[in-house]
Amino acid sequence: MAVIALCSASGSPGVTTTALGLAIAWPRPVLLVEADPVGGSAILAGWFQGAHDHDTGLLDVAFAAEPVAAALDRVAVPIKDGVRFVPGVRSHLEARELGGLWGPLVEVLAGLDATGQDVIIDAGRLGMADSPRFLLERADMTLLVTRTDLPALAAVRSHTDLVVRTRAWKRAGLLVVGPDRPYSGRGASKLLGLPLAGSVAYSPKDAETYHLGAPPRARFHKSGYVRSLAATARTLAAAISLGAAPPGPALPSPSGSPADQAARPGRVPGPAAVWAAAADRRQEQA
Repeated sequence: MAVIALCSASGSPGVTTTALGLAIAWPRPVLLVEADPVGGSAILAGWFQGAHDHDTGLLDVAFAAEPVAAALDRVAVPIKDGVRFVPGVRSHLEARELGGLWGPLVEVLAGLDATGQDVIIDAGRLGMADSPRFLLERADMTLLVTRTDLPALAAVRSHTDLVVRTRAWKRAGLLVVGPDRPYSGRGASKLLGLPLAGSVAYSPKDAETYHLGAPPRARFHKSGYVRSLAATARTLAAAISLGAAPPGPALPSPSGSPADQAARPGRVPGPAAVWAAAADRRQEQA
C-alpha cells in the first residue's frame, strides 16, 4: 500500500515522535524505519527507555551477507502487534556507509505491500550530510513536518519552494504539529504551497509517552493528541490506498486571508501576509 517518509526543515518539530505515534496508530501492519543520519536511536532511548541494546540496525543491513529483505526482517524490533521498528545508525559517522543501501532498500520497502505491510520512514532533517534523499524521492508520499510559528514556517519555506519547483518528490505534503500556534494547518498549507496531509495536536505531556517512554497520563488514549494521530494515520492510509493526493491548500476564509490583508490600504503587512501574497502570485503564474 504505502511507503511514507517524514522529514523536517529545521528545529525539532517532532518528526521521530510523530512517526512513532503514527506507526502505533496505523490501521495496517507497518514497519517503522529510522533513517535519520544524525545517529543514536531516539526511539530506543525514548520509547524503549534504553532497555533494548542498539546492537543492530541499518548498518547491519547494509553489510549483511544475506539479501536486504532477510537482513531487514532480522534486525526489526517489535513495538507492538503489527508494528515493527528498524533502528538507524549508532552515530553520524556510520551514516556515511549507507549510500549504497538506499537503492536496494527502497525496492524492498516497496515490495512489502505484497505482504500486507506499509512503511513509515523517519528521514530526519533536510540538508544534513548523508541525508537519505533517495528514500524521500522514491517514497509514495513525502511529508514535511513543521510547527506553525513564523520561525518554523520561514525555515520550511526555502525547502518547499524547491520541492514545488523541481517536483523532486513523487507526492509532497505538509504535516503540521501544533495547529493554531498561531497559524492554522490550512493557513500554513496555503502559505507554503504544499497540500495539508494532516495535523497533530500540540500536547508535550502526552507526546512524552512516545518521546520518552513516560507512563501515559489519565485518559491518554482519549486525548486530543492520540485522536489526532489516529485520524491522520487513517487519512494517510486511505489517501495512499486510493492513489489520491492529500487535500489541497485552503481557500481564503470569508474574513480574508493573510494575502487579502496584505493588500488592504492603511495596513502594514506582516511576514505571513507577504508570504501569502507571494504564494498566491506563484499559483497564478503556474
